[in-house]
Amino acid sequence: MELRQLGYFVAVAEELNFGRAAARLHIAGPSLSQQIKALERDLGVRLFDRDHRSVVLTAHGEALLPDARALLEQADLLRRRAVGLAGAETVRLGYVSWRPADLVERVASVAQLRVDEWVLPSHAQAERVADGSLDLAICWAQTVDLAELGLHADLLGADRLHAVAVGTDTLPVAACDVAVLLEADTAGWSSWNIYAARFARDTGAQVVRIDDGGITGPAFHEHVRGSLRPVLNSPNGQTAQLPQGLVRQAVVDPTPHWPWYLVSRADETRSSVRATIEALAGDVDPGSLGLDGPGGWLPPTDPYRASAGDRQPR
Repeated sequence: MELRQLGYFVAVAEELNFGRAAARLHIAGPSLSQQIKALERDLGVRLFDRDHRSVVLTAHGEALLPDARALLEQADLLRRRAVGLAGAETVRLGYVSWRPADLVERVASVAQLRVDEWVLPSHAQAERVADGSLDLAICWAQTVDLAELGLHADLLGADRLHAVAVGTDTLPVAACDVAVLLEADTAGWSSWNIYAARFARDTGAQVVRIDDGGITGPAFHEHVRGSLRPVLNSPNGQTAQLPQGLVRQAVVDPTPHWPWYLVSRADETRSSVRATIEALAGDVDPGSLGLDGPGGWLPPTDPYRASAGDRQPR
């Protein structure tokens, strides 16, 4: 029995859904099922009753859940005390708009994480890592930029971009029928412009050039209202609440994905930074992020696509 397996048990018990628990844990669903079965074998009891439609705790599972939580809390306390005794180094991390909800907790056992509050676009955060202002950044970067700046990227997460449209129709829309906004302010929107321009080139989506910063926020909503097509949403607006009269539509044929990478210096040798990278990105499964599924799209300059070969449908 491993502490990691107890953590998996608690996650499934809280979600009562293997798919949601796997996504929360950043592991593949089959791997999670195997680990739960191994834990049940070690304990000699069945923890869950499950079928194709539901997952429920057994009486044994309900009885053992408080003890599992207590053990995990004690292990976390031990790790935190060890960090304090070792005088763990501070690791500086910047981000753009997304970061794991349990970011600090996942790193607590290996480093003191200081999350930088200066939120900047992807290319600016990558440059800060290169010049030493940050140790790590969660951002998107092209392979050519990584090579030029001497950086390395580890896959950490991904957003599935959608479109925003006027009306009540929430049916999926084909990529060729959406519009993408390109901002004249390249200093603020360089990464998005590169991504969106390539998406339009590959899919036939309509390019709309703007100069008011309306890639996100209220100005974006005004562009949607003035568009005859649904407008592709940027990752900065993935979770923003929409005003009345606007709806989200899934984009298909293909579906655009925006990966988030944990960017570090390629020559990084400090143990605290390396341990932080491992704690955050060491067990990320691309399959659970949807990046290997059929019908997805990534720009050819994306690090994951470049490293894995051309995965796009032909």
